[in-house]
Amino acid sequence: MPAVETLVLPFLNRLLDQEDWARQRLLPYVGQMARIEGGPINVTLTVDERGLFSAGASDLSPCVTIAFGNDAPVKLLADPANLFASARISGTANFAETLAFVFRNLRWDYESDLAGLVGDIAARRFSHLLAIGEDWQRSTARRIGANLSEYATEDSGLLPSNRQIARFCTDVDLLRDDLARLEKRLAQLSA
Repeated sequence: MPAVETLVLPFLNRLLDQEDWARQRLLPYVGQMARIEGGPINVTLTVDERGLFSAGASDLSPCVTIAFGNDAPVKLLADPANLFASARISGTANFAETLAFVFRNLRWDYESDLAGLVGDIAARRFSHLLAIGEDWQRSTARRIGANLSEYATEDSGLLPSNRQIARFCTDVDLLRDDLARLEKRLAQLSA
């Protein structure tokens, strides 16, 4: 079994163990195989009789292929909610839709898992710190983007500002109107 599957399969099965609804949705597809491709990740999964995943034979043709772009690992970390928006899904429609639904809606309750290791209070505090860190990271990214945008348009002159674009559009409209009037006068003079 490839190294990626040794990491992905136990994690997915742990999530599925915690969610009865997900296993129930997968049970009608026992024995069917799906391949997930994205960047360096290429995993083949088979649905077993308990509604969990097992390693599939990579030399067989899968019923469903879910292909992500090469930036899938980055999107998984940065924006997991919208990861499936850019996925290309091919194969059996019902199985593909079920897999997409299950993967979109599976959530890892890391606080519960952490509580089993360090206790409820420490897990809650750690979870709170992660949420604060995530908010800080988003806020910082927004501010950096705004600063870069301002630098590119105002300070460096690399890009025109909204004011300059509006002025250019107004000038083009005036020129078009002036040209139309000139064409009418020329047409009257030549008539």
